[in-house]
Amino acid sequence: MRYQSTATIGDIPVVSIAFGPDSQSQQTRGRAVGVIAVGDVAVGIIAVGAIAAGVIAIGGLSLGVIGVGGLSLGLVALGGLAIGGVAVGGLAVGFRSLGGLAIGPYPQGGLAIKWPS
Repeated sequence: MRYQSTATIGDIPVVSIAFGPDSQSQQTRGRAVGVIAVGDVAVGIIAVGAIAAGVIAIGGLSLGVIGVGGLSLGLVALGGLAIGGVAVGGLAVGFRSLGGLAIGPYPQGGLAIKWPS
């Protein structure tokens, strides 16, 4: 499934949605690029997908200023494995970390490991 809005900012569509393989473009995964991107691999200001990268990223693997997902990397990261400035998750690694296992200069949680000590 593919959809791109006709409204654009520069060359980037405002909304882009892409799921699954596409025989026309020879893509095995849906790659969505837009201000709001939703797809298997999503890149945008707001990105939602299995792999998501953006200012606000939500997905299995998320990379962003604010990342939410299974494995999350970002300035603010929330996820099963969260790595970032402020990290919250099962395993949280960051400057301020909160989780079942929290690692960092200011950790809080079940097992808090202050590192570097």
